[in-house]
Amino acid sequence: MPKNLHQSFCVALLLLGLTCLNAGVLSADSLPATDNTEQGLTAEPFDPFADDGADLQVADPIEPVNRAFFWFNDKLYFYLLKPVARGYRIIPEPARVSVDNLFSNLATPVRLANALLQLKINKAVSELTRFIVNSTLGVIGLFDPGKSWLGLEKADEDFGQTLGFYGAGNGFYLVLPVFGPSNLRDGIGRVGDYFVDPISSPLYFELNSWEEYALKGLDTVNTLSLDKDTYEGIKKDSLDPYLFLRDSYTQYRSAKIGK
Repeated sequence: MPKNLHQSFCVALLLLGLTCLNAGVLSADSLPATDNTEQGLTAEPFDPFADDGADLQVADPIEPVNRAFFWFNDKLYFYLLKPVARGYRIIPEPARVSVDNLFSNLATPVRLANALLQLKINKAVSELTRFIVNSTLGVIGLFDPGKSWLGLEKADEDFGQTLGFYGAGNGFYLVLPVFGPSNLRDGIGRVGDYFVDPISSPLYFELNSWEEYALKGLDTVNTLSLDKDTYEGIKKDSLDPYLFLRDSYTQYRSAKIGK
């Protein structure tokens, strides 16, 4: 996909979210019908940013579309990504861990910016310290002395969490092609992070499309090579992996925003 098309997709996703938020195109009629009379509940207009993750009653008005993308991602995983990742395991694990450290160090601006936006000064200072230490003593981030020597944990913050910090609820559930589980808030958050991420943002490097996608692909394959077949376990043990991932993702993101 050309870089300008990738950017167009991000902008389209942002416009979708803003349209749903401001124009109110989604209503309760777009959700699966439920019988509220037995519970003494009054029907309320559907809020696309309602914080519905607490009780796992996830708004999923476009479930057929989400399931189609889930099917696509499932096939992409089993027929392309995971076989490549398993072949990539020929590289010794310590070297793959170093590559993972490198990409994590590169993503520091995303975590740092969102820690600052959430006024989490301690996390921001920790991220900046980690970046300086890991970029120097850690050989451009191949090693993580910030954690192993100083005990500084990575501040896992992103723009979706920043929006949640300021009161934005999950919104309706989304499955994004290639990227996987998300929701309206986190989908918009991806757009914000896109322009801060050193690999994708032109603010740092002038990478062409192939260089950008090669780096993103290497990061994905390297991460999967370190994974212990988590998704395979979900597929084996879940009656409906789609529902399991949907509810698990909602619970996980709600917990992270609460930290």
